[in-house]
Amino acid sequence: MNSEFTIAVHSLVYLANLPDKMASSEMIADNVGTHSARIRKVMSGMRRSGFVNTREGSGGGYRLTIDPDTVTLADIYRVMAQGSLIPSWCSGNPDADCMVGSNMNTVMYGIFCTAEKKLEEHFSHITISDVLKQIHEC
Repeated sequence: MNSEFTIAVHSLVYLANLPDKMASSEMIADNVGTHSARIRKVMSGMRRSGFVNTREGSGGGYRLTIDPDTVTLADIYRVMAQGSLIPSWCSGNPDADCMVGSNMNTVMYGIFCTAEKKLEEHFSHITISDVLKQIHEC
């Protein structure tokens, strides 16, 4: 899993918690604990997918455009991190003269695909509002 997913969730929950649902990249970065350039990179993906819009200039920033009660972590995962559980390299050699070596890559790929589907299923039951509620309960 990549950190962009966590940054995206944190940023959207932060925006959902604000009365006007708007914040600058610097405000979000301070809350997340990262650099504002990284926030802008992550939020550009959120903007392209319709989760936020932006306003330029003084008083500008990112505004939440989605309903926190309906957007799930699975929605965000699909935009920011889908496929990230599958390693870029798996052991094995398809040309090996060994049943293990020649099939390990295929078997592991299937295992990781199944794990990712289960993770998305789990995330599909958690909304931005649910995360915000859990934060308020801490």
